Amino acid sequence: MYITVEQPTGARLITRAQEIAVPVTLRYTSDDPLAVHFVFPACVTLDGERATWVFARTLLAEGLVAPSGMGSVHIWPCGPSDTIVELHAPQGVTMLRFGSATLHRFLLRSYTVIEAGEELRGRVLDRDVAALLDGV
Repeated sequence: MYITVEQPTGARLITRAQEIAVPVTLRYTSDDPLAVHFVFPACVTLDGERATWVFARTLLAEGLVAPSGMGSVHIWPCGPSDTIVELHAPQGVTMLRFGSATLHRFLLRSYTVIEAGEELRGRVLDRDVAALLDGV
């Protein structure tokens, strides 16, 4: 049985002219223990379909304290209370400002499901149990 933690929240989409409030659901599941999922509803995407960004949970943790990331996701602290999440896609770059406390709370909740550094232990255990029960 997999455990999922979801935390609805909001972010601020940073544009050249203004910041726009957007809803985001933060998700962590024991079925994908190395990753976090940021889910954006269809009403805020360019193509009108729900979008999910999946990236390493460790990247989120690192980005709360220092600039982190490479490739399509970059995260860094912005002042004492905010964190910037920058998402790179073929259509362009999106920058979102989150409250750092919100992201930190989400991480702490995810650690109650699977502790940091223990993400692969469950996978190995699942594989070993499945091998033991194979054919039973």
